Amino acid sequence: MNVVYLLLGSNMADRSALLKRACKELSSKIGPITRESSVYESEPWGFLADQPFLNQVVRMETDYNPSDLLDEIMMIELKLGRERDGSQRYTSRLIDIDILFFNDEIIFEDNLIIPHPGIPERMFTLLPLSELDGAFIHPGSLKSIGEMIRECSDKLKVYPYHPC
Repeated sequence: MNVVYLLLGSNMADRSALLKRACKELSSKIGPITRESSVYESEPWGFLADQPFLNQVVRMETDYNPSDLLDEIMMIELKLGRERDGSQRYTSRLIDIDILFFNDEIIFEDNLIIPHPGIPERMFTLLPLSELDGAFIHPGSLKSIGEMIRECSDKLKVYPYHPC
């Protein structure tokens, strides 16, 4: 059984409901969610948007290999309304699901890099990861998530989400 950490994000429509739907789809198609972080709200990273993002990290177990996992995730994103036009890297989106870690493997393929290369520079990823396992060692940098938080230069606001 493979252990994977995924980052879920949404800044359009009913963001909270989309994260819940994504978790339901992930658990039914990919495998059990064994842990999930709180939901965090954050400013958009890399672009301007009207609405902040909601983000959450989930830890899952799966029999999928990394490539097939990516295919399944992209199908789930499509089912939840994700549109990819390819013209802009950072845009508002209904749902985004990124593979952060796959076991402790380092993978470089044409369309897949694991660990996700943005982890060290994105507080919206590091904070929910630290909630699940701050001592987890990034297989590329050999630093703990806690160390990466202390070294992260991202100054965008990230805070626990409390719906009204």
